[in-house]
Amino acid sequence: SFQVVLFELENFQGRKAELTAECKDLGELGFEKVGSVLVESGPWLGFERQGCAGEQFILEKGEYPRWDTWSNSQASYTIMSLCPLQVDSAEHKLLLFENAGFAGRKMEIVDDDVPSLWAHGFQDRVASVKALNGTWVAYMYPGYRGRQFVFQHGEYKHWNDWEAALPQIQSVRRVRDMQWHKKGCFTLPAMPAPPTAPSSSDACPAPSPCVSTAGFVLSPPSLSPPHRPAASGAS
Repeated sequence: SFQVVLFELENFQGRKAELTAECKDLGELGFEKVGSVLVESGPWLGFERQGCAGEQFILEKGEYPRWDTWSNSQASYTIMSLCPLQVDSAEHKLLLFENAGFAGRKMEIVDDDVPSLWAHGFQDRVASVKALNGTWVAYMYPGYRGRQFVFQHGEYKHWNDWEAALPQIQSVRRVRDMQWHKKGCFTLPAMPAPPTAPSSSDACPAPSPCVSTAGFVLSPPSLSPPHRPAASGAS
């Protein structure tokens, strides 16, 4: 089940409305703005415009006393529509690709959160995505900062498919659901220490994928084998 309480003012004050289903226009409930949010069960996905359009905001179980607790992109602080966000399974698997059309370098993330793609040897350019299991939210900047992009089960061949203006993602985490994650809403972890140069024994031999212990697999772009002429027949 889904339940969220919206308040007109910060710190859960003023006019309030309780939702258990999608609302495409909070103005119809008398809201010109939302000042605070209390998610009893979720997760929910908020939008800056009516009709579930514009910038997205993940709202997991917990309290959001003011707008900067659900958004830190500084681009928008309004929620004008809201819908429940389905989480399809307890397992999570996500593939990130450097280029559109699932080409170039690839990063595989399995049942883990990644506060910095750079720290795990992947660049910030992500131009296509395959969400194989679970529901994910990506951010433009490290530490789960900046504009948010939600990936539900499916394929996203181009960054326009997730309504991004640029192919830029620098952190990714799983969206939590109380059915699977009993601890509730996500807690922001400390930023990881800068990566150190690997020793010769730890280095990955090229061109094999480099597999880390944190549930990631980095793969080089696929290369076609060189053309070899057929061997001549025996004389």
